[in-house]
Amino acid sequence: MPRLAIKICGLSTPDTVGAAVRAGTSHVGFVHFPKSPRHVDPEQIRALAAAVPAHVERIAVVVDPDDALIARLVDTGALSAIQLHGKESVERVAAIRQRFGLPVWKAIPVKTGQDVDRARDYAGVADRVLFDAKTPEGAALPGGMGLRFDWTLLKERTMSTQWGLSGGLDIDNVCDAIRITQAPLIDVSSGVEDAPGIKSVDKIMTFCKAVSAC
Repeated sequence: MPRLAIKICGLSTPDTVGAAVRAGTSHVGFVHFPKSPRHVDPEQIRALAAAVPAHVERIAVVVDPDDALIARLVDTGALSAIQLHGKESVERVAAIRQRFGLPVWKAIPVKTGQDVDRARDYAGVADRVLFDAKTPEGAALPGGMGLRFDWTLLKERTMSTQWGLSGGLDIDNVCDAIRITQAPLIDVSSGVEDAPGIKSVDKIMTFCKAVSAC
């Protein structure tokens, strides 16, 4: 089995970005969404990404963005891909990918098996789908709340596109998540924090070590 890809998402400081790189992560994520405690603006993303080596991908996470917002992020020259974490349709994902020429990820909120099936709609359109826990109706945030879904919904599924697992992952449960889902990429945010939006260097390092030992 190839080495598991790890994305540390919601990074906002140079020391935690550095920790993620030193720990061997394959992807770092920057959230541009004002309602999030992890929000960073385009200039912060540019500065944080400048310290990230070329072999580590740099992902901007946005929620139902308009083209002007995406353009501001793309113009930083800092990004490897855009992650869409709202209610973007298949058509919207395709339009963003065509206009901006960057790989596009689409988060799929999951509560039931039918939610997992929705990923098929994005095959050939999104470069990767990311299965995340569905947040409660009316929640201020579409993710990053430490919620998890029933991982057995992904067990022995054949995916028609690249994919990853998110939602409620932490140091204590990540090996179970990998064993059950066989996910090729895992995405952690709140599971390596001391408080919402406050990443822990120690937890980032420990999480990545735990994954290596799974």
